[in-house]
Amino acid sequence: VAGFWAWNSVATLGAFYTQDLALTPAATGLLVAMPVFVGSLGRIVVGTLTDKYGGRAMFTFVLVAAIPPILLVSLGGLISSFALVLGAGLLLGVAGTVFAVGIPFVSAWYEPARRGFATGVFGAGMGGTALAAFLNPRLVAGIGYFPTHLLIAGVLAVMAALVWFLMKESPGWAPNHAPVLPKLMDAARTAVTWKMCFLYAVVFGGFVSFATYLPTYLRDVYSFDPAGAGARTAGFALAAVLARPVGGVLADRLGPKPVVLVALGAVAVLGWVVNLRPDGEVPAGATIAMAAALGLGTGGVFAWVGVLSPAGKVGSITGIVSAAGGLGGYFPPLVMGATYDAVTRSYSIGLLLLVGTALVALVFTLLAVQPKAGTAAVQRAR
Repeated sequence: VAGFWAWNSVATLGAFYTQDLALTPAATGLLVAMPVFVGSLGRIVVGTLTDKYGGRAMFTFVLVAAIPPILLVSLGGLISSFALVLGAGLLLGVAGTVFAVGIPFVSAWYEPARRGFATGVFGAGMGGTALAAFLNPRLVAGIGYFPTHLLIAGVLAVMAALVWFLMKESPGWAPNHAPVLPKLMDAARTAVTWKMCFLYAVVFGGFVSFATYLPTYLRDVYSFDPAGAGARTAGFALAAVLARPVGGVLADRLGPKPVVLVALGAVAVLGWVVNLRPDGEVPAGATIAMAAALGLGTGGVFAWVGVLSPAGKVGSITGIVSAAGGLGGYFPPLVMGATYDAVTRSYSIGLLLLVGTALVALVFTLLAVQPKAGTAAVQRAR
């Protein structure tokens, strides 16, 4: 939660930066996407290092490493420097790598048949996104811009201390001291890695992109104020958070494939509904329902990853797959900003691209992703 709160801090204050720095929609899209970019690519390295050093050490490192960037972001906002906020936001991406630490750490504590539930519960830490969306605009209005970032930095420091002193590795975990590059190459040669990369880029990327850009979308299309947009974005993130462990549990019982298929179908339908720009609270409700579908999808995809990844390679494969998910969330805000029609106040092009991508992923899952034989959980997925 703490890592995702920090990771999403720039995006949740997008309206503040747009006004204070006089940004265009394209510049705002670039700004909110920067933490996602580094948080995505960094997961590859962090996931591999977790196999070597363990979750306790890497959790602590990631949380501590996120403190300087969050303070630099606050400084950039204070002096109205777009360049500093952009550069510090790039470094703040380290907070997003926390996910690549948690999946192998949690997986080591559970047998394969229970990993969907376990990784789903850990994935509920995406709630930090909801927390950021709901609290950050209110904290800035209540205690000020700089104190808000000091508070986030303090939470990161406290969590790092708690992890270091209270957390321990699974008794069955053993460090993998193989060189990093060969491990990554080995993971990259595994076919399931790239199949899961594509699916996770759609479902988690969809969540990240909506969670980061929804406040801007609601402001531009429906003229919501920052607090109102933040509350609805928090609802979006919370729905995904609650649905993710449900997706993991359903994947354990029914198999990941039907869970992912249902999720992708729902995303395509709901994306089309949002594109129609309905009045009242319908768009907020549709995006919250879409968030639930994306949450189910992320739980289903990582249930597949946790089961199919060989022992000692979970971190490497998780790093690559979660990086793909993060990159899936990097490009949509850029596309949304670049294709926004200011005259009609429309994001139709970006939303229709989401619908098309979800449909392609659905067909791909149906035809190309055949679970590998060898475990009971995988057999259930057939």
